[in-house]
Amino acid sequence: MKIAMVVPDNRDEFRRYSDPEPYFGQAPTALLSGLEAMPECEVHIVCCVQRPLRSPPKLASNIFFHSLLVPKWGWMRGAYLGCIRAIRRKLREIKPDIVHGQGTERYSALAAACSGFPNVLTIHGNMRLVAKVNHAPPFSFQWLAARLETFTLPRSDGIVCITSYTQRAVAPLARATWIVPNAVDASFFVIEPQPVLPREILCVAHISIRKNQVRLVRALAPLAEKENFKVLFYGGADRKDTYVREFFQLLEKNPWCHFAGFADRAALRAAFARATMLVLPSLEDNCPMCVLEAMAAGLPVASASVGGVPDLITPGIEGILFDPLSEQAMRDAVQNLLTDKVMAARLASRAKEKAMQCFHPLKIAEKHVAIYGQVLSRAPAQRAGPG
Repeated sequence: MKIAMVVPDNRDEFRRYSDPEPYFGQAPTALLSGLEAMPECEVHIVCCVQRPLRSPPKLASNIFFHSLLVPKWGWMRGAYLGCIRAIRRKLREIKPDIVHGQGTERYSALAAACSGFPNVLTIHGNMRLVAKVNHAPPFSFQWLAARLETFTLPRSDGIVCITSYTQRAVAPLARATWIVPNAVDASFFVIEPQPVLPREILCVAHISIRKNQVRLVRALAPLAEKENFKVLFYGGADRKDTYVREFFQLLEKNPWCHFAGFADRAALRAAFARATMLVLPSLEDNCPMCVLEAMAAGLPVASASVGGVPDLITPGIEGILFDPLSEQAMRDAVQNLLTDKVMAARLASRAKEKAMQCFHPLKIAEKHVAIYGQVLSRAPAQRAGPG
């Protein structure tokens, strides 16, 4: 089976043009590692960039890489028309059996749905729901992404939903849906926990009102007076944002809180090994990778019971869920994991078992290939791509 996967090279998004290797984000990278172990699949990664990047022609024996230079007019300001056209031209050369668009945040889903080939889309962030929670102003990036998502979904042959939360959100617009969670990098399954003192509580998320870190700090302040721990916040932060400024002002008043900034995969694995737990207080989330990775690493998890998180964690079985609007509920969840070590170890062990069964790259890759087969089995014979 020949698969074309449309996925952004994040070197372009982060302006890291000197990096020698492409980076596609945690979930697509883990999926590709699973497909790499399936030699019957020939995978062609197609991405667009605004500046030339060093692009290896192959990332593995069965994974090919195509980086397409698109001028500025062809990006967001032009509704990604330039990216769509460049990708269509490349797909005519590749002649894939199926096209898989990874994410509705940028051009990937649009290009796949408009490719003329049988296609499926994966939604990582539900942009219509994200825009609503963040009160995205008209003509902002999230506002536009939400509208492009609405345009794209009905034009695809099917939507890969990483949680039932997404499936419920897209069902009215989609021709077909499947639930397949994100894959987790296999390296997280072999982490050896070595917790340190004082105990470290991790919160891994971009600092934003949707991720709710300010309420987390306020919730844990009374607990910090009784228990010895520190909270490490990993992620990006736009210091021009009003909420972010409030967050840093709060950190100055609470010395047990530390902003650690962006962490690559190696740094995050090391942080997971040292930590006592992961806490995620989001107001909206689909399938947060930090929760999946913590489960794979055997790190106890306390998370907001929102979006797709209940698909990942059964309360009292693989972790603790709480109401993100209740500081008391948030504080109780953290205190329980801090004080009941037996319970914390039991939850972490069961979470790791579930991660191995449900989120391992090879298992997720096999489920995707089965979906591709279903789409191709019902695709009209004439849909062999644009002429």
